[in-house]
Amino acid sequence: MASIDMENVSIDIPIYNANGRSLKKRLLNVATGGQLGADDHGRVVVRALENLNFSLRDGDRVGLIGHNGAGKSTMLRLLSGVFEPTSGLAKIVGEIGSLIDISLGIDPEATGRENICLRGGLLGLSRTEISRRMDEIIDFTELGDFIDMPLRTYSSGMHLRLAFSVSTIVRPEILLMDEWLSVGDEGFRRKAEQRMSELVQATNILVIASHSRELIHHVCNRVIWLEHGKIRMDGDPASVTEAYFGGR
Repeated sequence: MASIDMENVSIDIPIYNANGRSLKKRLLNVATGGQLGADDHGRVVVRALENLNFSLRDGDRVGLIGHNGAGKSTMLRLLSGVFEPTSGLAKIVGEIGSLIDISLGIDPEATGRENICLRGGLLGLSRTEISRRMDEIIDFTELGDFIDMPLRTYSSGMHLRLAFSVSTIVRPEILLMDEWLSVGDEGFRRKAEQRMSELVQATNILVIASHSRELIHHVCNRVIWLEHGKIRMDGDPASVTEAYFGGR
């Protein structure tokens, strides 16, 4: 059983070397997602998320929407443990899997096979588990003999196929995504879509940030609309997307 509980959670991100007036002025002009302020030491800080209150339980498929800079990526990083709350309480129960950066840990000088081990280790898989599933992952990539070639010899499409094949082998209780993953040519894309659907079905809780109204309606049963780091609206997909997208 997985669960996520946020109680009055805020995140302040300090901006170092921001004492110059020109930099402060620039920050004021570009900081659309949060609110600028100062901490007790006089450092410039951006309040990226403010007073978040929500709970997620098994079966929740949550879409995060909002303009660029609204706080969606910060929310995903909070849920993944990259950020700790500056204030408030964040309680997360369950194994977390992140598809935010599927190429994290990939080494261009290592072979595809070696990169399966590297990426698999970052995903929390043991050496025994990686060895047991190595052939399955390699077969899914469709890379053939290239699997034993350095990654720097791969095309960008081959690189993504390898990263996708490894990253989607896990079945976490809580799955975090920044947009839906769709990689490769038409043939591989169909396989990727099928695996993504299986992954979403297998996870207890899904949180996905997206700008796609159609995807939100297809995948999610709840939507959280973030605006300037605050929750503007939290409800069913039809109501929230109608309010956010309108007639667009």
